[in-house]
Amino acid sequence: MTADDLAIAFKDAFGRSPEGCWEAPGRVNLIGEHTDYNDGLVLPFALDRTTRAAVARRDDGVLRVHSAAMAGGIVELPAADLAPGRDAGWATYPAAVLWTLREAGHGIGGADIHYDSTVPVGGGLSSSAALQVATALALTELYGVTLGRQELALLCQRSENVYVGAPVGVMDQTASACCTEGHVLHLDVRGLAARQVPLDLAGAGLALLVVDTRVKHSHADGEYASRRAGCEEAAAALGLGSLRDVPYEGLDAALAALPDDRLRRLTRHVVTENQRVERVTSLLLAGDAAGVGPELSSGHASLRDDFRVSCPELDLAVETAVAAGALGARMTGGGFGGSAIALTPVAAVPAVSAALASALPAAHVFPVAPAPGAHRLA
Repeated sequence: MTADDLAIAFKDAFGRSPEGCWEAPGRVNLIGEHTDYNDGLVLPFALDRTTRAAVARRDDGVLRVHSAAMAGGIVELPAADLAPGRDAGWATYPAAVLWTLREAGHGIGGADIHYDSTVPVGGGLSSSAALQVATALALTELYGVTLGRQELALLCQRSENVYVGAPVGVMDQTASACCTEGHVLHLDVRGLAARQVPLDLAGAGLALLVVDTRVKHSHADGEYASRRAGCEEAAAALGLGSLRDVPYEGLDAALAALPDDRLRRLTRHVVTENQRVERVTSLLLAGDAAGVGPELSSGHASLRDDFRVSCPELDLAVETAVAAGALGARMTGGGFGGSAIALTPVAAVPAVSAALASALPAAHVFPVAPAPGAHRLA
């Protein structure tokens, strides 16, 4: 959909023209899963699948939102009535962004917003972060509020933590707001130091396939929250601020000091996953993209066996892709459903895609490459 198409859809919904159109991407996390809320390392990139928002200001303090993908028409929410925990269905996410911006002291008023998205919902590709970042970027630019991209991402994270009640880390919002085309983002969550690392898959004769299993999940459910709480419990048992403080070389000693197997498993995943991020970054900087494959498979085994956030469909996707010729594969995202990724030689893409279609008939398989972060369309 072009910006002109989006503007027409806005006018059909609201009876007037928008003041502008913005888009923000979903993300694929190449490696570094469940490390962001442990002050750790992540390596995401932006998808070429985005949420687009056509927006116009209102002077009555009312937020009206409409989505091409959601039934029920326009949802109307007075800004003065917004409060954490107030459920408005899918509209909770843009409402959360508006509330958080206002609560932070920014002079944001009402708005009409029409959304259209190509990011699979519930696919582990950060559809909620894309919606949040597109909303925040549009509102701040329309109302003349100047925010740095990382500051904008942190406000979007706060909107999901406080308003929606989902204890997510900051990776998804940062990827959507800050990634650049042709690069993965090496983000050290502890200090928010970020650097762009080139990822030229085509130049290496490779493709990265996303396998959306169509198994849905929610980050707000108890499973995600329980993993985060377990990591905090493990860090406290070790007398540390977070599991980021466990060095890879000190992992065995840390595991021996923990009181039970559950905490040992969680700790082992976080510490080894941080190390995988560093190894993958080094491989990419050395021009060895093919060498990333085994690290992906190792990461999946850790998420499956230690963190226990995989599911049968994700395990089948990974096993099928590797057996058909992928160099490595893993689940991506929070888990309990969603998507896997498979690093595949271009020549093997037809065989891997066919094998996945046979093993998982409901899945959607598509190639991805690093795309730009959030920006204004028109």
